[in-house]
Amino acid sequence: MKAKRVFLIVLDSVGIGYAPDAADFGDHGANTMKRISSSAKFNIPNLLSLGLGNIDGVDYLGKTEKPLAAVARIRERSKGKDTTTGHWEMMGIVSERPMPTYPDGFPLEILDEFSRRTKRGVLCNKPYSGTDVIRDYGKAHVDSGDLIVYTSADSVFQIAAHEDIVPPEKLYEYCRIAREILTGEHAVGRVIARPFVGTEGAYKRTENRHDFSLTPPKKTAMDAIGESGLDVISIGKIYDIFSGAGIKKSLPTHNNTEGMQTLLAAQKIDFSGFCFANLVDFDMLYGHRQDIDGYAAALSEFDEFLPDFMANMQDGDVLMITADHGCDPGDDSTDHTREHVPLLVYGKDIKPKNLGTRIGFAEIGSTVCDMLGVDFDCYGAESLAEVISSEN
Repeated sequence: MKAKRVFLIVLDSVGIGYAPDAADFGDHGANTMKRISSSAKFNIPNLLSLGLGNIDGVDYLGKTEKPLAAVARIRERSKGKDTTTGHWEMMGIVSERPMPTYPDGFPLEILDEFSRRTKRGVLCNKPYSGTDVIRDYGKAHVDSGDLIVYTSADSVFQIAAHEDIVPPEKLYEYCRIAREILTGEHAVGRVIARPFVGTEGAYKRTENRHDFSLTPPKKTAMDAIGESGLDVISIGKIYDIFSGAGIKKSLPTHNNTEGMQTLLAAQKIDFSGFCFANLVDFDMLYGHRQDIDGYAAALSEFDEFLPDFMANMQDGDVLMITADHGCDPGDDSTDHTREHVPLLVYGKDIKPKNLGTRIGFAEIGSTVCDMLGVDFDCYGAESLAEVISSEN
């Protein structure tokens, strides 16, 4: 089949059940979708009408007899469960080795060089919850001007600073310095700016977060789409995840609501090609903070958005909805979880069917390229374009 425009929406961390190798990541039994489905805030009739409940393993939502979309459950090939790894695999880069993590904090040679170049000291230097770290180290930072540096189970170097002490633009400068330092064996997936405001006992993170990712090590599906003469538009933190590689137009957002409004606006743009969006609040605000009701309410808000988006789709438009990993808000950890992710594909020429369990997120990028008529080997992944446009 041939599409004019493909919209791919990543519901950041909306996993649908632990992967076969989840125990290797400490995540056996994790199930983000099942966890939030128990909440009174959970109401997703439109996702169910598309066929979310028909996906393999999703036996707790109920199936629909006449789903509107082609659906599948996808298992990640890469050795990781973080945002960068998941998104990169979607676009054709499979990470054979996990990116470095620092359960005991970063080595002194990294921090010494960072302090030398920023002319600021470092606080914390250990894995920490983002909200807890500003509670525990916020006052010391405000009093000293030292930067709060912390990590998580993911491959991240995070820098928290009060906006009155370190304005966001200055914090971004410090993140760029860290990004330059963190290379080779210490090439973490992301350096993340975490600005906050408020007073002691009431510190609060702001929406001025900014991610500084590694540049993809090789060509992605987005590069191939752009080189073919088509448009590549990113919404939300997609630009940051790929360090801008392959993206022709970036539409930054600060939260899910703004992201969905931007998606509706993007539908009105006269373009041909690929629009790639990330809705981050599921992960950032609710998964990591173990907020089951907040997570459920956020997915319900996305569900309410879907009818408007679907009604405004043009002939030749295809909508794809997926996730990049899990972040079970009710397990024993605040970290990401190694889970299968859903794939829902909707459009005029898409034949509703259950595609079963697929191996490799790269099938998403391969399918996008095939739909747009772009020749690109997405890690040898199969394209689903013909399968979901045929009657059989």
